[in-house]
Amino acid sequence: MPLRHDIRRGALLMLGATALFTIMSAIIKGVSDSIHFIEVMFFRSAFALPVMLFIAARGRDWGLLRTRRFPAHVVRAFTGTMAQGCSFYALTVLPLAEQTALTYTTPLFVTLLSIPFLGERVGIHRWSAVLLGFAGIMVIALGEGAFQGGSLPDRVVAIGMAVAVAQGVWSAMTTLLVRSLSATESSATIVLWQSLLMTAFTLAALPFFWTTPSPLEWLLLILVGLVGGVAQVMLTEAYASAQVSALGPYSYTSILWSVAIGWVVFSDAPGLSTLAGAALIVASGLYILHRELVRARQRRGG
Repeated sequence: MPLRHDIRRGALLMLGATALFTIMSAIIKGVSDSIHFIEVMFFRSAFALPVMLFIAARGRDWGLLRTRRFPAHVVRAFTGTMAQGCSFYALTVLPLAEQTALTYTTPLFVTLLSIPFLGERVGIHRWSAVLLGFAGIMVIALGEGAFQGGSLPDRVVAIGMAVAVAQGVWSAMTTLLVRSLSATESSATIVLWQSLLMTAFTLAALPFFWTTPSPLEWLLLILVGLVGGVAQVMLTEAYASAQVSALGPYSYTSILWSVAIGWVVFSDAPGLSTLAGAALIVASGLYILHRELVRARQRRGG
């Protein structure tokens, strides 16, 4: 059993998970010219499954598949598939750092969707943070060079940005569903059903988008699944080791990884607008996290 409230262990696992997820994104971007992103999604889910099944077999805990909330797992897997599809498509048309920055919009949409879905009241502080985050999105979208100098038409890049933001909406819905499932299901059960169902969903679409990979592409696609699976396990272990509120800031290190990898591997030097917009989005996410901590202390005190 992992140690509870071990911030050092949780932070190291979170840092490792964000690094691996960024490496996975870089691999996806690398194969995107010849392999359709739907096909990549299948490999991401299918080759993550052995990692999940190995963990279940190692613990001899096949009861992880037992659930009384199968329909909720299906809905959660559907929203997760949509989020992943938006993310992978955005990687095909946007620089790595830009795509990563726009994925940070998830906390903004979690805040907005918690109003109709959870009946939460959002005060002036969190509304201000949401507006700050959306200002960051506009800085990235409208900043100098956002639609200039690339090899793709402006319209395609604009669609890529819109899809990247849509990923934040689908991820926010997934987050709220996971919150609901976590009341009765373990993290391992949620992740295992996620992998199984997302593999099934993408397998159904695979015949329409299949391109036979080259030997190198086979290797890279398998790596996408294995690296993603290991990163998912590390992320789950991180949250089992320390409180989410303590680990939130560490998740933003992926912008550093994406800037470095994008610059070195793809020669995509981020513009000032991307860096400034990312800073605003990260600041809004951290402030929302701060307000969550304040509200939690108030509930305990009340």
